[in-house]
Amino acid sequence: MTTRDGFSAEEIFTQPTGYAYNDFIILPGYIDFAPDDVNLETNLTRNIKIKSPFISSPMDTVTEAEMAIGLALWGGIGIIHYNNTIDQQVEEVRKVKRYENGFINNPLVLSPDHRISDIDMIKARYNFSGIPITENGRLNSRLIGIVTNRDIDFEKDRARKLSEIMTKDLLTAEEGITLSDANKILRASKKGKLPIVDKEGRLVSLMSRSDLLKNRGYPLSSKDEKKHLRVGAAISTKEESRERLAALHEAGVDVVIIDSAQGNSVYQVEMIKFIKSKYPSIDVIGGNVVTEEQCKTLISAGADALRIGMGPGSICTTQTTMAVGRPQATAVFRTARYANKQGVPVIADGGIANIGHISKALALGASTAMMGSMFAGTKEAPGEYFYENGIRLKKYRGMGSLEAMEAGGTNRYFAEESKVIVAQGVSGAVIDKGTLNDYIPYLLQGLKHSFQDMGIRNLKALHESLNSGELRFEIRSPMAQREGHVHDMYSYKEPQYM
Repeated sequence: MTTRDGFSAEEIFTQPTGYAYNDFIILPGYIDFAPDDVNLETNLTRNIKIKSPFISSPMDTVTEAEMAIGLALWGGIGIIHYNNTIDQQVEEVRKVKRYENGFINNPLVLSPDHRISDIDMIKARYNFSGIPITENGRLNSRLIGIVTNRDIDFEKDRARKLSEIMTKDLLTAEEGITLSDANKILRASKKGKLPIVDKEGRLVSLMSRSDLLKNRGYPLSSKDEKKHLRVGAAISTKEESRERLAALHEAGVDVVIIDSAQGNSVYQVEMIKFIKSKYPSIDVIGGNVVTEEQCKTLISAGADALRIGMGPGSICTTQTTMAVGRPQATAVFRTARYANKQGVPVIADGGIANIGHISKALALGASTAMMGSMFAGTKEAPGEYFYENGIRLKKYRGMGSLEAMEAGGTNRYFAEESKVIVAQGVSGAVIDKGTLNDYIPYLLQGLKHSFQDMGIRNLKALHESLNSGELRFEIRSPMAQREGHVHDMYSYKEPQYM
């Protein structure tokens, strides 16, 4: 007779008690592969795959263009918050879409009458400065020059016209050239930019040498069919968001999240149906939800993925203030069990404070993990660093905090017309985590080691093991939780990323 240690997820998470991530542990499996053999590719939605299961939360202290770019380069995706105007949110989406491309189909263009100071402003805003110059300063006009850093770096008079300093001896390629052939021309020429022109010499698109280097340095990059980085955006269920949606669609957004603290509402159902009928090319993530009944409502409306979590975030007080929600581990398992049978991925949103929590969320059926505090202290998060008691920090606030709600976050809580605002979150600060270029590789490698310990090579195999009952779990007592962390030390040095 075969003895099996531990319990299946079904046995644990269908009990009357709700569990958080720290309440349980995953039992080890059999190792016959290296960590680098683990493949973390996963479904963000029904239709979109990404190579790293990381999503940044649509919070105004977490995700704007710089965060979304950084995550997309490492295989995840960022969701731009909507505590801003339509134009501001659209501009953040456009920054991501312009950052790395194959053919840049909508490049910034200037005229010969523009000045070096105009280039300076573009460089400050978009962090690039190779600008094509056309006769009238517009795309599809005759190309007459290009201005790069070499033309302007040592020029003291920033008021000089571009016609006086632009490079006129141009290397171009004709419209219709393949991406592969255009890449070969760039490599051979050692030029920074390759303008693509039609037979009359009119500029139609652009290629960048720096993008070739990025392609080589970031093989996991999340990209659409046009080789643009993928990016998402949050919207509300309010009428204003229909206008916002039209602008986001025009900017090329890949996916939208309907950002509601409690997503099981007639307002969200109507918004999902509207998006799927009006903008079928945009995938829709519904939520937040925590029960199977809620999942059924939003999936029936047409949601392409679901966001799971109500109150588990480090800055969220919904469960205490409203007495409504669900412990996150139980919420993820129960919703994923239902949604995955309908072919709908779920996103574990909230309550994640370390690599182990990410691993547990995925092991309970989530396809991705959405994080706020984990990314809030990075260089790429909005805001400036400050010092408190000698520690370098960045501001981090919940979208249900009074501060965020006064800045526009009331839409998320159906409270924009209320005379009295009840906070469902707090404002605070998190420790500096450095740059995503160091932090994401650490998270990825740690997650691969976790998969190796479970004896699992990829997300599909993990979910199959979960559903079959082969993946085993145990509940941890408070003393077991203490035992599993650093204890009984006079002093110790924490690793850089705890």
